[in-house]
Amino acid sequence: MHKLLKISDSDIIHSLKLSCQFAGVVEAIATQKIITEVAQDVGIQVDEEELQQECDQLRLDQKLVKAKDTWIWLKKHHLSFKEFEELIYNKVLSMKLANHLFSHQVEKFFYEHQLDYITAITYEVIFTDRDLALELFYALEEGEISFPEIARLYIQEPELRRAYGYQGLRHRKDFRPEIAAAVFAASAPEILKPIQTTKGVHLIEVDEIIQPQLDEQLHQRIITELFSAWLQQQIEFMEIDTRLDSNANLQPIAN
Repeated sequence: MHKLLKISDSDIIHSLKLSCQFAGVVEAIATQKIITEVAQDVGIQVDEEELQQECDQLRLDQKLVKAKDTWIWLKKHHLSFKEFEELIYNKVLSMKLANHLFSHQVEKFFYEHQLDYITAITYEVIFTDRDLALELFYALEEGEISFPEIARLYIQEPELRRAYGYQGLRHRKDFRPEIAAAVFAASAPEILKPIQTTKGVHLIEVDEIIQPQLDEQLHQRIITELFSAWLQQQIEFMEIDTRLDSNANLQPIAN
């Protein structure tokens, strides 16, 4: 027999505060209010076709193939169907406002910050002994050993060792400054002379440097970044009143 456990609004608010998540919820509420207000001011409308497209995309992303899957997902997230529609509406409204405010700035922003979008594919082994790193670097230059062989011999972490020190596709900001300068000045494929950092001595193979293309994906990413920065700026210049309803039986938050 299931025992009924009642959780009140005040319980939820109190838990959010104790878990230090309350500020994030307040910011999310403020963000949505800003979006709604500005979208109304500039006359943005959301039509049924846009809502249906976003609904279909969400179901695809969440693998909600059947109607039953959707109802289970709604129950899991404590959403009524009306609230689900509101969720979809808010998402479409946010995307339309972002495009309205920043789509015309994307090309200029991209060319001004093009270096931030260059990526590199690298392999890396980190040593504590600089002399050993240099010795292996010169052995690589002479063709006496390969980078995968070095990785197999000197990387301790099993998964990284099996991948031969593969670091994935990384942007300039993902590297330490002293490493980024060398990586993006390389003529790939190239082995870099060992670089000393506080983490150790880095022996790096630059496999490929990929120049950015302003395709649709990057175009939308830049819009999202500009929109997020704009929203954050709006919130920083806003005084948010978080006084709770007296029924919540909790003390106000001091700003």
